[in-house]
Amino acid sequence: MNEQAVFAGFANPVDPSPAELRTWAYDPNSVALAGLPPDWDLLVAQDSLIATLYDLAADQACPARRFALHCMYIYTADAVRTDFRAHPKRKLKKLIDRAGGLQDENLRIWAANAQALMSNPELFDYAEWCQGGLVRKPRRLLT
Repeated sequence: MNEQAVFAGFANPVDPSPAELRTWAYDPNSVALAGLPPDWDLLVAQDSLIATLYDLAADQACPARRFALHCMYIYTADAVRTDFRAHPKRKLKKLIDRAGGLQDENLRIWAANAQALMSNPELFDYAEWCQGGLVRKPRRLLT
């Protein structure tokens, strides 16, 4: 029987540190969300972890790369939908600028989509931004 390993490296899985999140992301036996709170993606898509999530999403060797990119889409949607009360606009713009200069196509698509959503909040669709649609089927949104 092949059971999913439960990652035991979080002091508090509801509020992981950047180092804990990074350790989890590179552990190939615990990348599955087994043992973590429901909607954990919503919990970790926060200001204190967004730089770590960005780094994980940019690393092609990271087993949790898609999860990190998914969290970046959640963070972006949360920022724009709350008119930047949930997350600062300057922080999001800095991430978008960093991603634009990368060779990584998925992050460049995320940056283009984030910029499009900032310009046109009506592009928000919960399934696409918060349930992984834009990660499963990467594409640039039309503005």
